[in-house]
Amino acid sequence: MSDPWNAVMFSMHYNSSDAAPVAPLAPLSNQSQGVAGVAAVARRDNLTSEKSTSTPGDPTVAGLSMTLGILSNIVALVILANAYTNLRRRSKATFLLFASSLVVTDFAGHVIPGALVLRLYLSGGVSEPHDSADALCQFLGGSMVFFGLCPLFLGCAMAAERCLGVTQPLLHASLVTTTRTKLCLSVIWLVALCVALLPCFQLGSYTYQFPGTWCFIKVLGDTNWTDVAFVLLFSGLGLTSLAVAFICNTVSGVTLVLARLRKKPCGHRSAKSHDIEMVVQLVGIMVTSCICWSPLLIFGLMTVMRSYNSSFGEDLKTYKTLMVMGVRLASWNQILDPWVYILLRRAVLRKIYLITKGQSDLKGSTFRRWEASSFQSSEKNVVNRI
Repeated sequence: MSDPWNAVMFSMHYNSSDAAPVAPLAPLSNQSQGVAGVAAVARRDNLTSEKSTSTPGDPTVAGLSMTLGILSNIVALVILANAYTNLRRRSKATFLLFASSLVVTDFAGHVIPGALVLRLYLSGGVSEPHDSADALCQFLGGSMVFFGLCPLFLGCAMAAERCLGVTQPLLHASLVTTTRTKLCLSVIWLVALCVALLPCFQLGSYTYQFPGTWCFIKVLGDTNWTDVAFVLLFSGLGLTSLAVAFICNTVSGVTLVLARLRKKPCGHRSAKSHDIEMVVQLVGIMVTSCICWSPLLIFGLMTVMRSYNSSFGEDLKTYKTLMVMGVRLASWNQILDPWVYILLRRAVLRKIYLITKGQSDLKGSTFRRWEASSFQSSEKNVVNRI
């Protein structure tokens, strides 16, 4: 595809008043002039259409979503800090440590890449072709890979930890400690960082993506086997994390439901309520991650395979649109994750339950009072008649 911005700059340079004079050309025939005029109009129309389709959208939406994400993560961090201060259970401490790390990672992953993308929006983006990369693109692409894998890894680790705590509480008490939890967090961040730095070792590459306002793994254009391997690694790790989290959360949920049905003693019941709260929050985080990240992981695999086999044909524009949709959905993961924890806490659910129950009790008591008053008035009418 030709570069429209280079064409514009070339034409401006050619027609500028500072250009050196050139020798006069021989006059063209009428037919040649007609062909040249049609070609010039076609090039101008093509340039205008390409420029309009590649122009980034309104940056106001990106700014609003970035502000919403920052506020959401700050509120979640304040709630987590208060919960950690009033901590009474060690298993809850491990969960809160994981949850705090997830919120901090989401916060950083929302601010750092978001600020760079917003800067590209305000500057009008990078012109086509999008197969080049500078230092800004390398950093932005690495940030997206790092902050994309970290929440998926953390959600998987949290689900595995809760599954062990629910199914094998004694083994969990002996194995899971604060020190080991911090070590696990360090390993997660280190693995994600190593994957993000693979292009530095010539395994894969980062490039500007359509419409030139974000950077990611190279999935379009002249891709080679290293690009395919990088996308396979990134998408494989992400989808595997989601699958493991789904299995662990399912096992934890079934175990808690069976424990409830067996009617454990009161002490066990109060302990299980904490586990239920944590598992419900993990299920919410898992569902949010699946909805937000699965499209980008799957679209990336589909696009790089088609690009590597050179089998796009007329579907190139469709795959560009799919990648843009995928990254927009993925950006909402850092906004929704904090709200999952904020809204799925026992205190909030209890208030919602009490409000709902209070409204139903109010309706029932009003109906009962109406029935009693009607019965008493009917009794008085009967007595008066007698």
